[in-house]
Amino acid sequence: MNYQESLEYLEELNTFGVKLGLSRIERLAELLGHPERKYDTIHITGTNGKGSVSCMTAGILTASGLRTGLYTSPHLFSYTERCKVDGKEISEEEFASCLTRVREAAEKMVLEGEETPTQFEVLTALAFLWFAEQKVNYAVIEVGLGGLLDSTNIITPVLSVITNVTLEHADRCGGTLEGVAQHKAGIIKEGVPVITGAEGIPLQIIEKVSEEKDAELMVLGRDFAGSFERFSDGCQELVFSSGKFEVRSLHYALSLLGDYQIANSALAVMAAVWLSQKEKAITPMALQTALKKAVWPGRFEDMSIGKQHIRVDGAHNPAGIKALRASLDRYYPDMPRVFLLGILADKAIDEMLPALLRKEDVLVATLPDSPRAAEPELLVEKADVRHAEAEQDNEKALNRVLELADEDSLIVCAGSLYLIGGLRQMLLQKEH
Repeated sequence: MNYQESLEYLEELNTFGVKLGLSRIERLAELLGHPERKYDTIHITGTNGKGSVSCMTAGILTASGLRTGLYTSPHLFSYTERCKVDGKEISEEEFASCLTRVREAAEKMVLEGEETPTQFEVLTALAFLWFAEQKVNYAVIEVGLGGLLDSTNIITPVLSVITNVTLEHADRCGGTLEGVAQHKAGIIKEGVPVITGAEGIPLQIIEKVSEEKDAELMVLGRDFAGSFERFSDGCQELVFSSGKFEVRSLHYALSLLGDYQIANSALAVMAAVWLSQKEKAITPMALQTALKKAVWPGRFEDMSIGKQHIRVDGAHNPAGIKALRASLDRYYPDMPRVFLLGILADKAIDEMLPALLRKEDVLVATLPDSPRAAEPELLVEKADVRHAEAEQDNEKALNRVLELADEDSLIVCAGSLYLIGGLRQMLLQKEH
């Protein structure tokens, strides 16, 4: 297959939807020679922050001279964004070549009378295969959904990270906060250390599973901490400490802004500190170098058109929305805000809108590229703001926001990743 044929094949697979379970991916990996066993892995899940923590952790390993793969999902614009080695995306040619091999294995499964693998299972197998071919030392693997029954959970990592746990995807993960926590804790393996930023009931569940699996547990706020010092030269100046590992004050500059990135970076630094016991190349200097240049598109990302200041953030659930609001209040407390917002209908819209919007704000609501999208008119009806209007077409909505915002206003493009990816491409084109 070439790349275009690969996209067509993936679209065909999309009709099978989401099917939790490990039997299909286990057989697929077996037919490919278990590529996921040919390098060390770090497994990362959580309701929010898992992408940022994955990005930072992989960046630290790369800066330490370790060849490092990174698998994340979903993508913002292209499937190739999901697989990177040392920060470089898989090429379209490599993507098509690996997917051809995965497809052959998938078709053999069907001939054997087994179910067709899902799109995510095929993409996960592709990533495992490519990382093996690239001879990576480590692969940082982000969970797609939940943990316990997620396709990525066939790996046995050297380290597991659970960022936090809030009530999302409950319909597929047990129906309750406890159920979601059980699914996240499902990535914990026998004897494999765990790092977490979870609190409350989810933390209690993670502690219980860790004890049952004889897995060392390191908890944010108890065994290590991250704190904000100042904002300087476009970066957050932060301090990490861990009494458990005798790290008193490790200072670093983080290019990723947002209050939530303080905790996220602390998790990544804790992962690096733990790994440095084995990998002497992981030094404070390598860590500082990586975090100062860390980039995670669509996460409180700074963009501009002329003199117009824009922030792009894929906040798509209540926890993400509250974190976005906290960041806006920290960095732009008095700046007028014009929002371009699109949310999926199955999200907690009645909770998210008041958490994000002030009465003096302006809103243009638009339609994410998903069959689950909430109608923009619904957001306009529910928003308690100075001015709100709906525009289903994303490009027209962006142009309308640019009309409504003056140079003293901050434009905030936020909501579903099914919206943010396309908007980000439009903004990149307008920047040039």
